[in-house]
Amino acid sequence: PRAVPPQARMRVVVLSVLASLAAVNAFLPTPALHLRNAGSPLSVAKTGARAQFNVPLRNQKLGPRMTISEEVVASVNTGEGQVMRTRIVTPWDQTKADIMKYFGLTSEEADQYEHIAKEDLIQAYAMMSLSRQFETACNQQYMQGNIRGFMHLDNGQETIPALVSDSVKMGDKKYSYYREHTHALASGVDAGAVMAELFGKVGGTCKGAGGSMHIFDKATNMQGGWALVAEQLPYAAGAARSILLDRERDPETYANDDRIAVVFVGEGGAQNGRMAETLNVAAKEGLPLLFIVIDNGRAINTFTGDVAKNQDVYMQGQHYGVPGLKVDGQDMVSVLQGGRAVVDHVRKNGPAILQVHTFRFNGHSPADPEHERGRKEEKKWARDAADPITIFENYMKESNQATAEELAAVKATAAKLCKDAVKFAADSAEPHAGLAKELEFPDKPDTDYNARAGPKDAAEVNKRTLDPAALATCEARIAELRAKGEEGVITIGDAINLAILEEMVRDPTTTMHAEDLQAGSSYDIPKLTQQTFGALRAADEIIDEGHFIGKGIGEGLNGYRPIIELMNANFGIYGMAEISSAGNTYATTGGEFDMPMTIIGAGGTAPAQSLGAEHSQPFHAYIMGIPGLKVCTAASPAAAYGLAKSMIRDNGPGMLFLPVKMMKDTRSTIALDKCLPLNKAAVLHEASDASVKAGKAVTVLTYLHGVKESQNAVQEIMEDGMDVDLIELRSLKPLDKDTIRASLARTHKLAILDESTYSGGVGATISAVISEEMFDLLDAPVKRLCMDDAPVPYALSMEKAVVKRASDLVQGVADLCFKKW
Repeated sequence: PRAVPPQARMRVVVLSVLASLAAVNAFLPTPALHLRNAGSPLSVAKTGARAQFNVPLRNQKLGPRMTISEEVVASVNTGEGQVMRTRIVTPWDQTKADIMKYFGLTSEEADQYEHIAKEDLIQAYAMMSLSRQFETACNQQYMQGNIRGFMHLDNGQETIPALVSDSVKMGDKKYSYYREHTHALASGVDAGAVMAELFGKVGGTCKGAGGSMHIFDKATNMQGGWALVAEQLPYAAGAARSILLDRERDPETYANDDRIAVVFVGEGGAQNGRMAETLNVAAKEGLPLLFIVIDNGRAINTFTGDVAKNQDVYMQGQHYGVPGLKVDGQDMVSVLQGGRAVVDHVRKNGPAILQVHTFRFNGHSPADPEHERGRKEEKKWARDAADPITIFENYMKESNQATAEELAAVKATAAKLCKDAVKFAADSAEPHAGLAKELEFPDKPDTDYNARAGPKDAAEVNKRTLDPAALATCEARIAELRAKGEEGVITIGDAINLAILEEMVRDPTTTMHAEDLQAGSSYDIPKLTQQTFGALRAADEIIDEGHFIGKGIGEGLNGYRPIIELMNANFGIYGMAEISSAGNTYATTGGEFDMPMTIIGAGGTAPAQSLGAEHSQPFHAYIMGIPGLKVCTAASPAAAYGLAKSMIRDNGPGMLFLPVKMMKDTRSTIALDKCLPLNKAAVLHEASDASVKAGKAVTVLTYLHGVKESQNAVQEIMEDGMDVDLIELRSLKPLDKDTIRASLARTHKLAILDESTYSGGVGATISAVISEEMFDLLDAPVKRLCMDDAPVPYALSMEKAVVKRASDLVQGVADLCFKKW
């Protein structure tokens, strides 16, 4: 950006290179809002109570060239000496030089972006006007109590939705953050539906389930609205991968596909490590991914320069070979000139960054006190001297391209749309209370996945996309593992590998992500996936689980079924934010988007495993509270195989935990081609009728390594005159209460051998459920045999005091039977 002399204090003039059109009477006779892509201009057409936006294609007519003198550039009030962060100036000659330098365009190629047709300018102005008035209406409704919770407004940054409406298409996949109302409008989402979502009404984009920070719309590919800062970055990478996967899977249908994924992020959020990881994968895989960095100089309200060494985010991509451009976000034409060049680059060549230097007129949220240094002064200056709408209006009038009356007519149309949107929201009904539970899972817990057919074109797609020799090798591996399964010598790791290979052959929309994937990871779970299905469907990943879980979310939102293998389940701690969002997605979007994603990992805490605290955490307990997530465990090859197949076919997210110390040693037969239910426990041993009659029978609930420990203890328990109903909790959530209730109706006593901690553990949750719902079936307190709250130590002498095992179960059953509590 060109430096401006500090003495410049003159009235703001627009710094844009525009087409000089023939006559003012060529201006649109009936001012109308256009959003994008196709159809006739809107004068306020409605379907029901909702305003419908239709957008004509970009006008490519060019007028004669104009030049901007150094004197005009120097006249801009940049706020030098008044605010902590001054406005930048990017006239066309600077933008042209930058796109030639960073994007490799010739002078002639760059020249096509200089002139913006008048019709396009008016459409972009209409979008700015709609954005400003919509956000103002939101603020008014918030103050009246019709909008609640957190709300984040976009006033002052309207050139960004103007660019989106101008250059981003309906088929492009858009990922924004919590300040996304105007991004949704610019994407073509109905204004009434957006407002109704903010009102929490059933007519909202997400039936009122998402609210201000979660605007989703399947028809326009508006895929969030994500509330955790920077979480949307890997999701957008996954969406961009889905575009490449579509082209690979169906090259004929997508022969001329130029779709891209667009991700919005603030310059503060771009300091997050997810930005570097996403740039890396975008460059490595050549993803059609556009990063729009909204640089308003405030990380929430903190001056970004106070926390970031370098605020030129557009330069971050240089390390990865990703080009970037920075433009003056108060000058709409400069944004369109540079933005069009960057968008076209992404469509043709791959990832790029567009940093839009702007000013946000509002605080972080309406409730924000704005006590941060310099914030109030900056906001006042920006409203007075750097309003992008005022700047554009002044230019149009001073260049005789539009009269004040004509511009006012465009604003009036926007005002009418906003008024109608508020009315639609107010008139829309409240969602019924039961909708929350209905949106818990896309597939009901009792779904029979054996009845779920695979894609009809699977064989055709495989023939077209897979190397015959590689497929033959994969099929030989499948045959080998199936034989082991029939013989009863297959391991847990191999059983999962068999399930994955079978499902990836059965359904070409399945994908695989793992570390050390080419080598089969630690237990051969992803073995042969990349060698068979290629690097796009089976990706070797960087060492950050949050990153590739995030990519899986983006793929899952776009028609694919990602399988994520964690080398150790505890490493999922790196992906807690992403796992949480995956669980919330179906409900948050009002059921608009399924979220098929399977996460598989070996973990848990076996006695004497000697892995120390970090590798011995009860991650299964940590995630049990995440809504919308199915959590299963498997302590045998048979369970692992059947549960994995079901989870991969499920339309929601699930996590399958495996016992880390049993992966290679435990072997069994498996029921080939059979899916197991994701909501059922398994009775592995049933107490004798005699022990029940004598009052010496106990229900034992356990999972993972506890299954082996319990099986080892059964014989000793029986020799002591007692017996147990041994129940493997293959589904931690949803919990199979029916099986537990049936057993307690016989034994009336319960012991839980729990591979999680005393506080907040699985056993604590189950014990509470039993006490609340099955108390009358108990004749003794629940016996919890759980890990101590102390971190699991390495030394065996200390570890024995923390981790429970077979001997503890024998004693616990005896205590219950002989009333020692």
